Amino acid sequence: MGLRRAPRVQLSALCRRAPLSTAPAAREQPAAGPGAEPGRGPAETARPPVPAVDFGNTQEAYRSRRSWELVRSLLVLRLCASPALLARHEQLLHLARRLLGQRLFNTLMKMTFYGQFVAGEDQESIRPLIQHNRAFGVGSILDYGVEEDLTPEEAERTEMESCSSALERDGHGVSKREKQFQAHRAFGDRRDGVTSARTYFYASEAKCDSHMETFLHCIEASGGASEDGFSAIKLTALGRPQFLFSDVLTKWRRFFHHVAAEQGKAGLAAVDTKLEVAALQESVVKMGIASRAEIEDWFTAETLGVSGTLDLLDWCSLIDSRTELSRHLVVPNMQTGRLEPLLSRFTEEEERQMTRMLQRMDVLAKKASQAGVRLMVDAEQTYFQPAISRLTLEMQRRFNVERPLIFNTFQCYLRDAYDNVTLDVELARREGWCFRAKLVRGAYMTQERARALEVGYEDPINPTYEATSIVYHRCLDYVLEELKHNARAAVMVASHNEDTVRFTLRRMEELGLHPADRQVYFGQLLGMCDQISFPLGQAGFPVYKYVPYGPVMEVLPYLSRRALENSGVMKGAQRERQLLWQELKRRLCTGSLFHQPA
Repeated sequence: MGLRRAPRVQLSALCRRAPLSTAPAAREQPAAGPGAEPGRGPAETARPPVPAVDFGNTQEAYRSRRSWELVRSLLVLRLCASPALLARHEQLLHLARRLLGQRLFNTLMKMTFYGQFVAGEDQESIRPLIQHNRAFGVGSILDYGVEEDLTPEEAERTEMESCSSALERDGHGVSKREKQFQAHRAFGDRRDGVTSARTYFYASEAKCDSHMETFLHCIEASGGASEDGFSAIKLTALGRPQFLFSDVLTKWRRFFHHVAAEQGKAGLAAVDTKLEVAALQESVVKMGIASRAEIEDWFTAETLGVSGTLDLLDWCSLIDSRTELSRHLVVPNMQTGRLEPLLSRFTEEEERQMTRMLQRMDVLAKKASQAGVRLMVDAEQTYFQPAISRLTLEMQRRFNVERPLIFNTFQCYLRDAYDNVTLDVELARREGWCFRAKLVRGAYMTQERARALEVGYEDPINPTYEATSIVYHRCLDYVLEELKHNARAAVMVASHNEDTVRFTLRRMEELGLHPADRQVYFGQLLGMCDQISFPLGQAGFPVYKYVPYGPVMEVLPYLSRRALENSGVMKGAQRERQLLWQELKRRLCTGSLFHQPA
């Protein structure tokens, strides 16, 4: 196999290089139905105020649920809150399967945990639940929640092999990745300590193609079951983690902030930091990135305007547009003052693998556009996330122009969450595409903290839950202010925290954002927080459940983490159990125990 230098690749160029479908993108439709995008027009008349929502009205909250479903919810949530059971839940499930046999075990699971958190086994079986929820104002984000049944040892071996190049494994290449971005054997099994739906490990290109086909089927299921659905995807399912160049992106960004500190502008929010171009030119020369003559061609009024300053978005755009700065695996070393390759070189096959990864993303976006389904790109670990966000950004640039298609996910437990959100909002403004985002608190806190401590780098997570909530509300408030002035932007508030939902409703009222605009969405997991989801949906707010589906045995890893996640939100689960009891008592006292949802 021939060897080649690390390729001079631009993310945007690679995305454009992927084969394009001849089918036209679906155009934005008028805001006339549940799936329509925002469409405030100049002839719009005065509208009623934002509807009030009572999260304590159990009759309204559980109007869509039969009494036996309330009993199941109570049972499952109570079991999830038991530390003793959770500590042994895998052994108990294995024992139950042996004692009952597979058929009875499946029936038991469908009556309890599976029935609570999973919609069904396939596209047909999930349809009734999706349509039932839709009738009560709640949409769906479909996710085929199946994972490979790997042992921890198999997962670790697969991860270590997939996160290094062939040359590194052969001992002929040396990685200069920082500690945070290097694969670490102790954390090779990325499922450990994670409460998110799925974890993918790279096995082969054929396996990535298989994952793509799974996502395509999920998009079809979403399009066939509702008119306004979402489908969730994870980019680590589509290619080798080695190709998620978070280290490169982070180092270039760090270089910008290093120069900002030299200019006395440390501590500012990224979107507000502007460098003096003349001083930046001197820093670039000192780093040996380019000669003074070359710099004169880069920093021109045509590329940067006439302000004499440059911000982080300008800097990233400049890196993309200049061949000399866009060598994908070359980064500035601030200790040596030189550019250094992150990896020595790629093989021809590895270059093809990287291109295929981007082609798979293109195929999924085209399919979603044709099916009228929006794609929700899930967030992942911090050592992958900068590149995941960048690849998602490239998809948004292409597919969020006419009809908004791609939602990126921002994890607000990250220290740099506010900078990430504000920079993407500003970039969407400048380039004219539709900003779409999902805000979450985050699913990898325990793993990320342990990894930072073990490997020896700064903890990327906010120190407390309260600090994360402050960041969440700050990011949300910034986006809501943007929505007030930009009818093409939208955000999904993906939270089980009732205070956060109330904060959102209050700010919507203050800013004049109405649910009919369909700019502010809400999201919760299936089987959790119905007392938030259904009152919102019945009041006319766009609200969605994250809906996993798949065969019972193949979804068990997901169910295990759902049980663990419930133990981590004891306060919310306790309130939910109280409301469930309250509604059951009300039905018993009023003779409506056999309530049938209308």
